[in-house]
Amino acid sequence: MEPIKITFLGTGSAIPTKLHNHPAILLSYKNENILFDCGEGTQRQFRYADLSASKITRLFITHWHGDHILGIPGLLQTLALNSYQKKLHIYGPRGTSHHLSNILRMFIFEGAIDYEIHEISSETAFENSDFKIEAKELSHSTKCLAYSFVEKDKLRLKKDKIKKLKLPNSPLLKEIQQGKDITLNGKKIKAKSLTYLQEGRKVSLVLDTSYNESIPIFVKNSNILIAESTYSSEEAELAKEKMHLTTKDAATIAKKAKAEQLYLVHLSQKHEHLPNLIEKEAKSIFKNTKVAKDLDIIEIG
Repeated sequence: MEPIKITFLGTGSAIPTKLHNHPAILLSYKNENILFDCGEGTQRQFRYADLSASKITRLFITHWHGDHILGIPGLLQTLALNSYQKKLHIYGPRGTSHHLSNILRMFIFEGAIDYEIHEISSETAFENSDFKIEAKELSHSTKCLAYSFVEKDKLRLKKDKIKKLKLPNSPLLKEIQQGKDITLNGKKIKAKSLTYLQEGRKVSLVLDTSYNESIPIFVKNSNILIAESTYSSEEAELAKEKMHLTTKDAATIAKKAKAEQLYLVHLSQKHEHLPNLIEKEAKSIFKNTKVAKDLDIIEIG
């Protein structure tokens, strides 16, 4: 099973602090390095994490508030100066092309980079044979999207039975992997007796939104749920006014979605030195909760 690696490059909110940079989360899987949001200072965070920004393949923007996007012009400039050879696919809510054009006109861009913009709403934003990335519109003060990385189920071979039938290098393996029955030495063998279904994994990101009941449905059965928790439970009215989640909201989403693990990000600067309190609040509703820190790395094997 290919590992899914998640690097928290930035876990802060609107105002960065000494401990928490602006939002940016990197998901690495096979040959893909997918960056979700790119707050100010993200390319330096790549350096601190000993990662190469030039390996990014896709950039997914949740929304165009400054703390989530002000690192984009610098990142693109660095890619250009490093002779980035790939086409960078940039995904975001409606208006992304307009906003990106405006921000790149603000300074003299050196070099060139090949990129393609995909404006999306609630849909499958990208799909290949291994995984898809789904998007869902959220309720925020501007157009905002949640994302789910969904690995596809795979039909795997039962190696012990394949070995017993002396099939390790047989051309029949391809048919078995496609779920087709085979005939061996005049005997029909069902593919299902030689295979098992390996369920795909799911990683979901919910940033900057007010609570609504459709979110747990969208992130249902996530192995990893990364959710904003800008306000404490005591600040519910302020969270509603600012269209953000409280700690209780994030934990409730995780519980209703039957997620395996919840990581809280985007905490307000006022909670900078209270991560244990925030974590405790969430754990009273959803036990498997952690407050993510900058440069934390988690891996799903």
